[in-house]
Amino acid sequence: MLPKLIQIGSFYVPTYGVLVAVAFLTALSIAGKLGRDQGLNRDAIMNLGIYCALAGIVGAKVFMIVLDPYYRNNPAQVFTLSTLQSAGIWYGGFIAALVFAFVYMRKHHLPFLKTSDVFAPGLAIGHAIGRIGCFAAGCCYGRRTHVPWAVIFTNPDANGAPLGVPLHPTQLYEAGLETLICIVLYQLAKRQHRDGSIIALYLILSGIARFFVEFVRAHDEANPLGGALTLEQWISIAICLVGLVMLMRKRPAVA
Repeated sequence: MLPKLIQIGSFYVPTYGVLVAVAFLTALSIAGKLGRDQGLNRDAIMNLGIYCALAGIVGAKVFMIVLDPYYRNNPAQVFTLSTLQSAGIWYGGFIAALVFAFVYMRKHHLPFLKTSDVFAPGLAIGHAIGRIGCFAAGCCYGRRTHVPWAVIFTNPDANGAPLGVPLHPTQLYEAGLETLICIVLYQLAKRQHRDGSIIALYLILSGIARFFVEFVRAHDEANPLGGALTLEQWISIAICLVGLVMLMRKRPAVA
């Protein structure tokens, strides 16, 4: 792990922040290329990507603050630098970005399903690169394990990961799965397809990936819903169902 990519005295550049920037630029580049190929307004696609990224950052932090008991017990910590630098909860960012995207596309008359399709592969690879950033930072870590590929964090700058303990590399599990999802979606997006089928597949495949990774991921906060499944797993199930409904919908009748 490498939480600090560059450090000069007390100043440092966090590896996570750099990789999030790389993830954003990569995702935006893929969406712009696919959007151009689909005859969509490239400027509108690029602007949508930028605004969704900002909405995602806000949404991820809001979910983190609302769901983490630490902030309920220490409300003053909401306004600290460490909270500003934290990644937040990915699903919170995704939901916030999705809501904003829907409003933006309606306002600018972008076809919702076709536009969503061009963003799907970029979302997957952006998620993958972001998870590598999580691995570098030492957050979003897995449960203790003795599998041969277990990882041990030793850097005291780790963001939450226990040191000297073999853990499941859940960040790398998710990064690998999302990379495969990106490859599949990108190949499908370049072929003739029904509008909405690419984003539907993204929701299904990404939801399945997160659902199973959650079984070996550690959680600092208590499960607000209780039971055997985590909140993230219930959200994954909901997202999968939305994707299935989109994928199975009937084609509109041709007059």
